[in-house]
Amino acid sequence: MVNGSRRPRPVNYSVPKDDPVHNAPNQTALYNAIKNKVSPVHCVVILAGVYSSYSKWIQKEIEIAKEVFDKPVVAVQPWAAEKTSKVVKDNADEIVKWQSASVVSAIRRNAL
Repeated sequence: MVNGSRRPRPVNYSVPKDDPVHNAPNQTALYNAIKNKVSPVHCVVILAGVYSSYSKWIQKEIEIAKEVFDKPVVAVQPWAAEKTSKVVKDNADEIVKWQSASVVSAIRRNAL
């Protein structure tokens, strides 16, 4: 406790594989589902693996974070990745290595 108050617990707004977002029936539904996930967060964290360049929704996540909500994006480079996503890195406010301390620090620095 600091000054008699507790720090709020972080909330995970990621999209697990069984989330309905994965089965969005069309592009509008997918866009709206992503927008609902991004809306409450202070910082968007995106894995910068090369697969991200081909993901049907990474570009939408970036667009929504940056253009709709003006929220920062932190790109996380996977361990030993020789190739990473140029799209994610070009749009990131900060790029960090896959280390918990680096990721947490970047979130703290960039969170609104």
